[in-house]
Order: sequence, then structure tokens, then C-alpha cells
Amino acid sequence: MAPKDPLLVTLKLCVLNLQSGGGVVSDTNPHLASCCELLELVLRKGLQQPVLSLVHRDYWQCFEQLTRQDACGRLSALSLAVEQTRVCKKLLSAQGRGRYLLRLALRGKALPQLITPLLHAPRVLEWYSPEMSILRNEEFVEPFMSLLMVLSLTEFKLDMANCSFLDESWRLPVCETYEVVPCREVGMVLRYLSGRVFVLELMPGSQAHVDNFLSPGDIIDEINGTSLRNSKNKQAGEVLSQLKGFPIAISVVRWRAQDGTVYQPLVKLLQALRMENPALKLGPAPPQQPDTKDQTTSPSQCLKEGRQFGGREVLQHAIRQVLQKNLPSKVMTPQSQPRGTWQHLFEHHYPEISCVGRFGQPDYTIFAFCMTDSPETHRPTGFSCIALKASTTEECEEIVSRIATGFKHTEWFV
Repeated sequence: MAPKDPLLVTLKLCVLNLQSGGGVVSDTNPHLASCCELLELVLRKGLQQPVLSLVHRDYWQCFEQLTRQDACGRLSALSLAVEQTRVCKKLLSAQGRGRYLLRLALRGKALPQLITPLLHAPRVLEWYSPEMSILRNEEFVEPFMSLLMVLSLTEFKLDMANCSFLDESWRLPVCETYEVVPCREVGMVLRYLSGRVFVLELMPGSQAHVDNFLSPGDIIDEINGTSLRNSKNKQAGEVLSQLKGFPIAISVVRWRAQDGTVYQPLVKLLQALRMENPALKLGPAPPQQPDTKDQTTSPSQCLKEGRQFGGREVLQHAIRQVLQKNLPSKVMTPQSQPRGTWQHLFEHHYPEISCVGRFGQPDYTIFAFCMTDSPETHRPTGFSCIALKASTTEECEEIVSRIATGFKHTEWFV
């Protein structure tokens, strides 16, 4: 009877569990992290440390060495993946880079192509102990590669941008995007701990407080694609100041995990944060209360009950209401086009516009702005929403930015 390695036996069970759900495997799959951990253990088993070196060797260095040794283009796919991993600013350790590389290979169905060059590189393979390593054991390599082939047939939909905690853990946090149109104050008080940007508190009445999207203890991971990993003091404020007058997308790492508990790698940092903000609550998520008519305000009420309800928070409801009317489309143009060459549909001055923003779902080319309804007395009685559709996402962003730059409250406060 052929010998069996415990790691391969466990990996096989994990692969079967991944396939049992059927369909696409996402980051929320309960078996994904365990499968990745087992792949990592296989790649580390028998990996020997250099005698005269202070640097701890990990499997990431093996793949790095492969790209250095081959100059004939045979490893172009591997080289591309390694380079993509190397330039990711959210990864600070060899462990994090190795994990990111494995996730890239899973998503690209390229695990066998990642490991095969390693098996045919004697100089790198010598880093592994022939007595302990699975990669240098002929009886174990074949079943291991078979499992990789099975994994390569599985569809993985992984969020590669959610990688800031791969240095610490295979269990990834909840990561969401907060989109903000230009406003006077975002209203976040930030603290920098261990190279991460935490939200310490939200200023009452600010945009972040009104939107109710951010929570004290959350982490600002990136802004408009700029990573804030390993940030220095005031770096987030500098990034925001460069985006003055433009819509921004803030990538937020939640302190609460998928199961509602505190995300484990953040426990010590949140304890330090709570010393500055004792009001920070880190308990389990409160049960959701059922919605009642007395507790909710309808979108139509928000649009008709005065200026305080003409803010960004009603745009999504207002756009849906406009779209439901299914009005016939008309051609319009940004105001920079020469008049007479396009049909002139309407004209509103900046003091009449209360907010502008894009439609988040399902079409990013739809945008809208709220404007005051004024009778002949010119006294505002409510708000109307004008929804428009641009031809491309880029055009939509440009138009929204143009409208927003006309406001006199585009300064950022952090």
C-alpha cells in the first residue's frame, strides 16, 4: 500500500469540501482559508533555512528565485504574477507576498503552472529537504499535482484588493467601498496605529456621520486606489487634499468580521484605540430591528420636506423614482459645448443645486443632482431630482466632477 502524507490527505478533503458547494468559490467560502493554509504548509514543508543568513526563507523567495534564473521567457506567466505581487504596496512581508501569489494562481486557474517550474529547477529545489519535503518525494508529488489540477478546474472569484491583512492571516476582513461626492467635511477623526489608518470617531452632522457607512474602529485601506498601508501621520489628509473637488472612493476594512465578532488580527490595535475613544464599542453586532412605517421615512418625504432633505443621502432613492417613470430619453451635453450645436434642455444655477452624485447600482453611468423647487416667489418649497445617463463611466465621472467644482464647499476636513 502506497504511503500517504497527512497534509495531502487533509488537502484532498478540503478540495472536496470546496467542490461540494458547486459554482463559484468566493472569499466568503468557509473552506477557502483552510485550503490556502494547507497549500502553504505543503510549500513550506522541508524548506531549509540558509546557514549564514539573518533573513528567514519562505516559499515566496523560491518563486522569486525562479524568475531570476530564467532569462529565456519560458516563465513569462510566472514572472508576471511574481511582479504583480512584488509591486503590491499592501504587502510588507514574504509571507504576505506568498499568500497573494497563491490567491492570484487560484483566481487565474494557474496553480499547476505555478508549481511545475519549481519542480524542474534543481538549484531552487535543493532548498528543500529530500527526507521531509513533499515536492522532492516522487510518491507524493503526483497526487499533489493532481489536486492542483482539480483546483484549476474550479472557478475562484477572489477580491485581490482585499489583501492588507495577508501578512497576518489567511482569514480576510470584510472590505467595502464608501463613495463620497465633494463636500465641505467628510468628518472623520483618524488615528495612525502600526501603519494603519483607523477611524477614531465621526463628527456629528458631517457627511460620514449622515451616510452612516463608517464606524469608529474601521480602517481606511485606500482612497481612489491609493493604498494607505504602512501610512505615516497625516498621509490620508494629504491624499484627500489632492482630490479636493472630486468624487472619492474610500476602501474600508471593517473591524467586525463576517460572523459579527471582532476581526481577530485587530484585537490588540482596537484595544489601544479604545484608550483614546472609550466610547468605542467592540461587542457582538446588535440584532437587526424590523422596519416599521413609524421608523422609516419614505423617499418622497425626503424630497419634499425642506432643504435638510435635499442631501446626498436621498440621491439613490430619487434616481430609482425617476427611472421607474420610464420617461423617453433625450440628448443632452455638458455646458462646455457650443450652444446651438446641441439641444438645450434646462439650466440651473449652482445655488439651486443641493447635491450631485453617481448611481451606485447597477449602472455607474447614471448620475443625478437635486435642485430646489421654487415658485414665483423664489422661496424653496422642496426638491426635485434630475437623473441623467452618460455614454461611459469616465464621462459620467467628468460631468459629476464639473458640477461639483462649482460648489463653494469642496474643502476636505480630516
